[in-house]
Amino acid sequence: MAPRSLGLVSVRRCEGCGALFLESSALGALIEAENDWHAHQSANTAALPRITAEMSEPPAAQPRSRAYVESLFRA
Repeated sequence: MAPRSLGLVSVRRCEGCGALFLESSALGALIEAENDWHAHQSANTAALPRITAEMSEPPAAQPRSRAYVESLFRA
């Protein structure tokens, strides 16, 4: 088991099967963090820019996490 600290939560991960082990209080903390993460998301309501000939293509965007917990486990 490899211990890993994820924010305020400490989890143990089995290196053989990849299973995660955590305390029930840690699960509650992860759920609260997940709810907070989604509560602060806003709809993308920015106005679209007027496209002109001299514009260049924007840089590629980084893939966005679908959830707070997913962002913790990205390498």
